Amino acid sequence: MKEYVVCKSCGYVMEKGKLHDVCPACGVPAKMFEPYAERLSPRRRLILSLDLHPITVHFTQAFAITLPLLCLAALLVTGPLRATIAATVQVLSCLLPLTAVASVAAGLLDGKVRFRKLTTRLLTRKIVMGTLFFLFALGNLAVVLFMGVASGPGLWLTLGLTAVCAGLGTLLGLIGVSLRNAKFPG
Repeated sequence: MKEYVVCKSCGYVMEKGKLHDVCPACGVPAKMFEPYAERLSPRRRLILSLDLHPITVHFTQAFAITLPLLCLAALLVTGPLRATIAATVQVLSCLLPLTAVASVAAGLLDGKVRFRKLTTRLLTRKIVMGTLFFLFALGNLAVVLFMGVASGPGLWLTLGLTAVCAGLGTLLGLIGVSLRNAKFPG
């Protein structure tokens, strides 16, 4: 069985045999390491090592931030370039609710595996905000499908709805970062 050590300075965990003179993460001397015992079951560790939630969130965040920027660009240009940008907005608007559902589902799995329950104050807040994100993304999809984004009110509504999504995504990310160093229940 492999032995692990943890850096007391930064929390980096690694195999004891791979530790040399300094922590590869933060650079403190090797004497800052102490023995580490894994608190997670192999099944929980496997599920968490897939990084499903972070991966899906990156797609969602990229779309949510790109969409309002593309809407602004569409407002500033004319001609064929505007049509190309509008088509890109349409495609990303169709994908945004799908990536939001994937992010919420992966977040629920991740929260359940990490913390064993989803009813803590921060996880409840993330669930509510993730649901709102999805609803705004769905509203944006409806605007794109029924009003279009080539110009006029549809483009402005899409700008507003996707800006709200980007804001909610930012807030969700800040909560996620605050949970980064939370200790997992055994």
